Amino acid sequence: MRIRIDLAYDGTDFSGWARQPGLRTVEETLADGLGRVLRVDPPRLVVGGRTDAGVHARGSVCHLDVEEEVWRLVPGRSDRPPGEALVTRLRGVLPADVAVRSATEVHADFDARFSALRRRYSYRLQDRAADADPLRRHDTVVVRHRLDVDTMDEAARTLVGLRDFAAFCKRREGASTIRTLLDFRWRRDDAGVVVGTVVADAFCHSMVRALVGAVVPVGEGRRPPGWPEQVQQARRRDPGVRVMPAHGLCLEEITYPETVERQRRRGEESRAVRAQRPD
Repeated sequence: MRIRIDLAYDGTDFSGWARQPGLRTVEETLADGLGRVLRVDPPRLVVGGRTDAGVHARGSVCHLDVEEEVWRLVPGRSDRPPGEALVTRLRGVLPADVAVRSATEVHADFDARFSALRRRYSYRLQDRAADADPLRRHDTVVVRHRLDVDTMDEAARTLVGLRDFAAFCKRREGASTIRTLLDFRWRRDDAGVVVGTVVADAFCHSMVRALVGAVVPVGEGRRPPGWPEQVQQARRRDPGVRVMPAHGLCLEEITYPETVERQRRRGEESRAVRAQRPD
């Protein structure tokens, strides 16, 4: 049986999502917790969006496959559905910086990675050091100079569309850097924090933090609004683009098709694209 897990985590003390020998990761922590509750070896997890060390998530999604008998036994003597029982029991074994929101049975064609339509991230900046909230120090980056949010927003929107984002990606041999950036915008919230929203069909390594690093100089007045697009069109890393700190970034949501048929079709399309342009 295929089970979808919706989860959130504080990435501060994790070395990212992906399992790494000798390091504390979200994948290993969750897999170990699932193994304890299900009374099986830690299962293989497929995630919809890998995150780097220090990056947070409110809306992450992964899936795992379990034997039907194992799933049926999750509630024990209670009359709760297995998914509800699993969430409750995981709460008792997982650390406080990981929270499983739901566990649901899904069709075998659902794939947390390949079925995804889009991923949405946020990035938080505080440009008024005196107003920095110490309670938000793990998810908000303090910058030294005041930011012109309207100019940042103008610059960000020039990057939307199907493009080669090689200038904002950490290169991997044979991997594609072509992505569809669906939305990139900035606003100042009621607390005075500058918040960026970045949405794409998929992201390559370090892409979001580099995109943020391209518009911050614009907001500071050191670069014109058209500069980020010029960097993108050059298709090579620019020393003027700073890859921003990880802790300001949060995976907010992964969106999937509503029907099984559309999930299956989306998975096939995604795999076909990956086969042609491996990433």
